[in-house]
Amino acid sequence: MQLGFVSAILPELSLEDVFHVAAQSGYDCVEVMCWPRGKAERRYAGVTHIDAAALDERTAADLRGLMRWSRVGISALGYYPNPLAPDEAERRVALDHLRAVIDAAERLGVTCVTTFIGRDPRRSVDDHWPLFREVWPPLVRYAAERRVRIAIENCPMLFTQDEWPGGKNLAVSPAVWRRMFEEIPDAGFGLNYDPSHMIWQRMDEIRPIREFRARLHHLHAKDVRIDRERLDEVGILATPLSYHTPKLPGLGEVRWGAFFSALTDAGYTGPVCVEVEDRAFERSLDDRKRALRQAAAYLRQFLPR
Repeated sequence: MQLGFVSAILPELSLEDVFHVAAQSGYDCVEVMCWPRGKAERRYAGVTHIDAAALDERTAADLRGLMRWSRVGISALGYYPNPLAPDEAERRVALDHLRAVIDAAERLGVTCVTTFIGRDPRRSVDDHWPLFREVWPPLVRYAAERRVRIAIENCPMLFTQDEWPGGKNLAVSPAVWRRMFEEIPDAGFGLNYDPSHMIWQRMDEIRPIREFRARLHHLHAKDVRIDRERLDEVGILATPLSYHTPKLPGLGEVRWGAFFSALTDAGYTGPVCVEVEDRAFERSLDDRKRALRQAAAYLRQFLPR
């Protein structure tokens, strides 16, 4: 396995500086954010460390050189919009840019693109399958033709009132994943699995690893702490940030020893990328760099070089 981090936590740095931080902090790779240039619509979104739509061969050659020089790889190109948005214009923008990110991955020799399935939060899971069948099989074929895998993160995306009650990402549970993979059996269509999203849904974060071992293309390392007194006050139907807090690995409730034990048993050899969303470490750029060093120090006990 390779230890990496998600570049969204360092939005003010150039990609060269991000790679320098990675090298100095003991990381092997970076999941590089590739949002379209413009204003971010939510926290951690809108970060553009590689402008996929403008990537030409000269720039790609420079980026490949940067990877060789820094000895830091790119685990995946990341872009997390809503490809099943109810607004057709929003959906078209998301899908057009996803294709641009896939093209950029092919040009860079990166084998994975990380994203969301998408969802209309006002509609049921079943209601989405006609649109899922229209949108996702062609996109997976497009990626496969370019030898790029697609890894879907399992974040429900229902943290804010505008995402309530269903969230903006269908791919939140094993029941949905089975349905996705039955519809699209292509082995290049898989998961960017984050165990922390299982914890606050009151689900076992270890159990899916064995069943979905062949679909684990990329992993996020993020922890979460449940405030049980607050949960007793607001209940599980409240917006999740009312009772749970994202934390650095080792500072929450994910069972990391059992998690990595299951991964090694499953034969997983891909990237594990730290996602820093811990507000206790976001007061300054130095704090965020410190968070990356702390997370690397903790996770290296499970991922020795």
